[in-house]
Amino acid sequence: MRKEYDKLVRDKITEIIQQSGLKCETLTLPESEYRQALRQKVVEEAQEVAVADEENLITELADIYEVIDAIIETYGINRELVIAEQMRRRQERGGFQKRIKLLWTE
Repeated sequence: MRKEYDKLVRDKITEIIQQSGLKCETLTLPESEYRQALRQKVVEEAQEVAVADEENLITELADIYEVIDAIIETYGINRELVIAEQMRRRQERGGFQKRIKLLWTE
């Protein structure tokens, strides 16, 4: 029975599928579509983090890091600049250590 996916997958997934005795069809995305697929993938992975139990949380966070690394690489972004921006925003707007949930404003 054929199952449709139409999503970006890790490099070794087709090997794993074939080793399990299944068939699959893939294509290699051009750069612009790859970049968009990575942006969609980070949302997919974030949703998985949101529902992960504690046992699977590390794995799901690792998946997000993998996608972020791929985004950084494909856009040629300097990782240190990302960290510096994170620190700047933390200094300017704070982190999340105080566990504040905004309920409303007027």
